[in-house]
Amino acid sequence: MEPDPVQLEWRQRSLNQTRLAFGQALQCLAGRDDRTVVISADTQDLLGIRSFRAAFPDRFIELGIAEQNAIGVASGLATTGMRPYVCAYAPFITARSMEQVRNDVAYARQRVVIGAAASGITLGVAGGTHHALEDIALMRCLPNMTVVVPADVEEAYFATLATQDIDGPVYMRLGGRVEEPSVSHVDGDFQVGKAVRLRDGNDVAIIACGALVAMAVQASDALRKSGIDARVINMHTIKPLDEDAILEAAADTGRIVTAEEHRLTGGLGGAVAELLSTRLPTRMHMIGMPDEFGIVGPTPEVRARYGLSTEAIVHACESVLGRGDGYDPGAR
Repeated sequence: MEPDPVQLEWRQRSLNQTRLAFGQALQCLAGRDDRTVVISADTQDLLGIRSFRAAFPDRFIELGIAEQNAIGVASGLATTGMRPYVCAYAPFITARSMEQVRNDVAYARQRVVIGAAASGITLGVAGGTHHALEDIALMRCLPNMTVVVPADVEEAYFATLATQDIDGPVYMRLGGRVEEPSVSHVDGDFQVGKAVRLRDGNDVAIIACGALVAMAVQASDALRKSGIDARVINMHTIKPLDEDAILEAAADTGRIVTAEEHRLTGGLGGAVAELLSTRLPTRMHMIGMPDEFGIVGPTPEVRARYGLSTEAIVHACESVLGRGDGYDPGAR
């Protein structure tokens, strides 16, 4: 069968980066629904939306570096029946405009989608002011908010298309100028709130999101060589959380490792721990950023510095199984 040229085109333009896949999906949505409007906070290149501006100039608004205004305008447009998509930097759209996101969007239950690129430490060289390591915690604590963390371009593209059917605000956490290998194998069907099992296993379960999903898969494959069957769950939706998948994994394995490019406080690991502590107490190890601002440096080196790696996930799994050497992924 010959590949679909439309599908081939958006994948090629996405360059294995979720931020660009989000931008490509916006053009598809605009072609489907003339209520779709894009609001840019000086992010035309970051999210690859210059082509959207060229194709739909009447439905594109550039507001510059003014995140509070972007959210306010989006909320106003949603009130009139439009479907606004805000394109922004993750560290700024969450921190600078938290009041507007809380009151104008979440409290009012507006159908506003926030495409937050450069999340985690993908802007590693810019330092702690440009790292978005608390955004999941901020967004998932807001009532009415859906929080999605795609693992690759396929999930980012089809999750963005799926926002058409969500009656309320959405926070889409996207990567930066760092390639994200394909792991999800999504082909047109994305179910919000439904985790995906990428590897089977009953010895330990690795629950990961975003950039750490590919590392979790690599860790599972490495562990299998030493006789450890590690289940891998891609928890692409942090809210609503797929509680059934987590409880099943805990019941089957008795050991959970969570992995995320986010602070250990309030992110995926926190959400999983909150659930298990009240429903099914389970031995856990959480991989994520410690309670400190990240160092300055290239993203791969910063990730390695804080134990956001395949090796760290392998050691964490061995540790909860009692087979490790006490290695602490966050240790200096």
